[in-house]
Amino acid sequence: MTITLAPGDQQRLVQLVRSEENAKQRDRYRAVLLAVDNLEGDQIAHHLGRSPRFVDQWLARYRRGGIDHLRPRKQPGRKPKLTAEQEQWLKERLDAGPTAGDGVCALRGKDICRILKEQFGVVHTLSGLYDVLQRIGYSSLSPRPRHRKNEAAAMEQFKQSAPFLPRR
Repeated sequence: MTITLAPGDQQRLVQLVRSEENAKQRDRYRAVLLAVDNLEGDQIAHHLGRSPRFVDQWLARYRRGGIDHLRPRKQPGRKPKLTAEQEQWLKERLDAGPTAGDGVCALRGKDICRILKEQFGVVHTLSGLYDVLQRIGYSSLSPRPRHRKNEAAAMEQFKQSAPFLPRR
């Protein structure tokens, strides 16, 4: 399982092995260096304490693209359930606050899930919804709502006249 290195790659790989803090990434570089020394895939795997598949995968990546292909790529992940236009609509809806039809004084996660299901037919779990809120710049935390009949003057008068509250 011999690999032919490009000019200057051996010195660069040795330097990367010495400076790399991530053990898995360091083993990827070491696998290529050991392949240069004419070791077989099973011997390299045993030497690194990794599986033969690990060694074969990273040697093949080196052959395809050199040292730069030894870094793992970010995985794309799943597409979001809401489009950019739908997310913009959600932001505007959240900024407007709850409507009389919502029947609440502050929108909670389950209320937003219900709204998205009614408006777009998109079903979200609470944790998935909180991820959406964070992505569009909102926090799932909000201050405790105040009742619409709450009177600041009456509360202040109560604080002054309550017998069990400490006086300042």
